[in-house]
Amino acid sequence: MVKISDVAREAGVSVATVSRALNNLDTVRPDLAEQVHRAAAQLGYRPNTLARNLRKQSTLVWALIISDIENPFFTAVARGVEDTAQQNGYSVMLCNSDEEPEKESRYLSVAGQDRVAGVILSPHSASTNVSALGRIPLVVIDRTLNAPFDVVLVRSRLGAQQATKHLLDEGWQRPACITGPRDAETATERSAGYLQALEGTGIEPQVQYQRFRSAEGAQATAELLDGENPPDSFFIGNASLALGVLAELAKRGLRPGVDVGLISFDDAPWAPFINPPISVVAQPAYDIGVQAAQLLVQRIAHSGPQAPREVNLATTLVVRESSQRNSH
Repeated sequence: MVKISDVAREAGVSVATVSRALNNLDTVRPDLAEQVHRAAAQLGYRPNTLARNLRKQSTLVWALIISDIENPFFTAVARGVEDTAQQNGYSVMLCNSDEEPEKESRYLSVAGQDRVAGVILSPHSASTNVSALGRIPLVVIDRTLNAPFDVVLVRSRLGAQQATKHLLDEGWQRPACITGPRDAETATERSAGYLQALEGTGIEPQVQYQRFRSAEGAQATAELLDGENPPDSFFIGNASLALGVLAELAKRGLRPGVDVGLISFDDAPWAPFINPPISVVAQPAYDIGVQAAQLLVQRIAHSGPQAPREVNLATTLVVRESSQRNSH
């Protein structure tokens, strides 16, 4: 293996000069820098980037810790983060926590130990402990933390309220809500929006809190339909839950838009193409990733004291046949 000392000997300069030249510092005379680069090319020298990063106490890598890579929402977020990171000279290490506090904690520890340049985190809950990161810049997405950090959010409560009101406006009389776990801020914000839409209507709320998984969506649907006052429509907290709801409805021979109304958070790629197409509350997932990455770039560039920033993005109600009463 060619060493930096070999390059120094070939170029006839000191090791320190080689180091400065290969790092393109302007303290090296142009003719000496050219000698160093020519010698390095002739010998096939490659810098030890790991050692360099350790000396700098950081890398050009970000850690993106998300809740569920199988959820199309987070896939789009990850793409927005990666595209923006690449444009700014960074690479992205993707970590999937599966909504499990233990996995999340391990990834945060790894990010701290590896001295990543920055972290973008979708926390399991507001109480997630990020102390393992030390002074590594952090941007939070989708949910807030019980600490002041830069954050990118979507107006989940308003989106849920609009979706539930849409069901009511279509003539559905007993909408139920199936959402995520109580310790997930997005889940409780969406159930809060659902409850706000029912205020003053005299309709009895029916809310199921489950993990953001399709199997739990099917289970919640079965429990609601087998209850004393079965719903005639559903507002669903995310696309993964919606798949479970659709599976249970199909099992019972119930048709969205005819027998039951249905609208879900997240415009999954499959939502417009199944029969009937699914009404959704669309989140600007890619833009969430872009905004978070831009905040992180700015935070890394300005390491001094700076007030935390909050970005709130709007949702879009996309009406398709599944929520329109008697659409077939």
